Amino acid sequence: MKLKLNIFLFLFTLASSGLMAQRFADQVPQIRRYFQKDICDTTEGIVMYNKLLEAIGGDSVTFNKAGYNMQGWNEDFYMSGKLLHRGYYIDGKVIVFKNFFENGQCERTVVNPDPLRCNFEIFYENGKPRKQIYYYNGLPQKKYEFFSSGLPKYVEENEKEMKYVTLRKNFYSNGQPQSTLELTDEKNQKYKMSDYYPNGQIKSEGNLIYSSEKKGYLKDGNWHYYDQSGKSKKTEKPNKDVVITF
Repeated sequence: MKLKLNIFLFLFTLASSGLMAQRFADQVPQIRRYFQKDICDTTEGIVMYNKLLEAIGGDSVTFNKAGYNMQGWNEDFYMSGKLLHRGYYIDGKVIVFKNFFENGQCERTVVNPDPLRCNFEIFYENGKPRKQIYYYNGLPQKKYEFFSSGLPKYVEENEKEMKYVTLRKNFYSNGQPQSTLELTDEKNQKYKMSDYYPNGQIKSEGNLIYSSEKKGYLKDGNWHYYDQSGKSKKTEKPNKDVVITF
């Protein structure tokens, strides 16, 4: 009877261990490979690793083949075997990484030079710069965007804590400025704004004052308007009740 009991306990323990091992194995991530069309957004690029980046608010973690938080260098690949991603991980969070298009071009590089700063450089598939974003304390303090030609498209720079913008520029596809907004008096929140024709000539210009109460900008003083040759068309005092938002 005692022998039968021992055999039963042995078999039960063995079966339980196998069941536990099977359940643990079910939690271990399997090796995955990707198609570029499934992971590359036409507007934002390859963003699936951003959720692992704590420096910009990412709140997810990833695991290694054994089911533990990823540590050290890790690589992911396309179905073709081409390199997709190489990053350095600590406790399942990615610290620095590079993504690649399937043609081998770098899609983005992400670096944390210190705990407060995180820098993105993002590229088009043709290798031209697409975006540059510089985070400070989790916020996108500076943003630069480019057309697929490599020419500038948009610029935005903010005060460190994102309390107000210090510079904003939009560009035409030919590289000429379309509009600019630049802080000229930080204490009084005064700005200079200019709009341009595609040929580079100034279309209008004047001063703005930011109103936190109205959550927008109010025109201040005389505004000047020009034709496409640069000749003055008119000067007028604006309606101060009109709130401009961007």
